[in-house]
Amino acid sequence: MRTIWTLLRRAAINWNADDCLTLGAALAYYTVFSLAPVLVIVIAVAGALFGPEAARGEIVEQIRGLVGDEGASAIQSMVISGSREGLGPRATIVGLAILLFGSTSAFTQLQASLNRIWQVAPAARSGLWHMARARLLSFAAVLGTGFLLSVSLVLSAAVAALGRQGWAPPVPGRLLEGLDFTASMVVHTLMFAMIFKLLPDTDIRWRDVWLGAAVTAGLFVVGKVLIGLYLGRSELGAAYGAASWLILVLAWVYYSAEIVLFGAEFTHAHAQWARSSRPLRASAEGAG
Repeated sequence: MRTIWTLLRRAAINWNADDCLTLGAALAYYTVFSLAPVLVIVIAVAGALFGPEAARGEIVEQIRGLVGDEGASAIQSMVISGSREGLGPRATIVGLAILLFGSTSAFTQLQASLNRIWQVAPAARSGLWHMARARLLSFAAVLGTGFLLSVSLVLSAAVAALGRQGWAPPVPGRLLEGLDFTASMVVHTLMFAMIFKLLPDTDIRWRDVWLGAAVTAGLFVVGKVLIGLYLGRSELGAAYGAASWLILVLAWVYYSAEIVLFGAEFTHAHAQWARSSRPLRASAEGAG
């Protein structure tokens, strides 16, 4: 437990030293512009299991719990506009290019932020191939995120169905909430582990990312509920009139970005601690 507190303290110090408030602002900016393309892809992946309408409805319902009815309706309109059919071949190609570029912008910015946290020197490589490779890696991260969110929807639907079943004694509500929380933690831990392992331009071992991914998932899942309650009851967006939904979405995205960056700092601190302690353990075992 003492080690965890030490790592949290070191992560907080590095989070401030790396100017993660500014990195989070840049990440939130790109995420807002990438939101509709990413959700179009996520809904397409989830729609293969549930159908597009069911997937869209479930995701919009999750967003409504975070930013309210107005924000959810605005995002739903963005998604519908971004996924409309019936366009000509040329418009379809242009739309796919915009979808690819838009959906990867946030992940490209996240990769740059993670490289700074892991103190990775800027790559000397340049040119179209390097840029295309970076975009394809980011797009793979988008698809992986979409798949994991689809798994989350499946598990949430299974928990909800368990609560409605009539062939066995009713399942206590607290147990259902615990199952839903556990499923969400598992999925988010896998998602953050994938991001922390694959996006930085450096070799990171899987065993170095799991604890940081779990801590990030815990902060994200608990914080999602708290920020949803705060945004739902506060007057944060009231002063902005028609743009209030954008302010609420931006506030939630910015908070989420800071959680991810703090989790990356914790993962980096844990990896450094693990590297420094492994030789000590190996020496002790050799002496014994």
